[in-house]
Amino acid sequence: MGRIETIKPRERTIIMTQIAIHRPCPPRRRFGLTLLWNVLSLHRQRRALARLDARALEDIGITREQAEAEASRPVWDAPEFWQK
Repeated sequence: MGRIETIKPRERTIIMTQIAIHRPCPPRRRFGLTLLWNVLSLHRQRRALARLDARALEDIGITREQAEAEASRPVWDAPEFWQK
């Protein structure tokens, strides 16, 4: 019979890491309903931010002007981390 070769756990980790490095996953695309859901969520969050009172704004560390500026941004002007 042929010889069965075993791979130690540490070697297996190194091999799998090398495979992962050389075969990156393609970026995930956002399609229809997911994109719509995210846009509606962003719009809802900005409306809620605009409705906060002075005490709540102070708790989160922003001024009324900053809150109004953020709330008035259009939905397509999403934060940088949403666009990745």
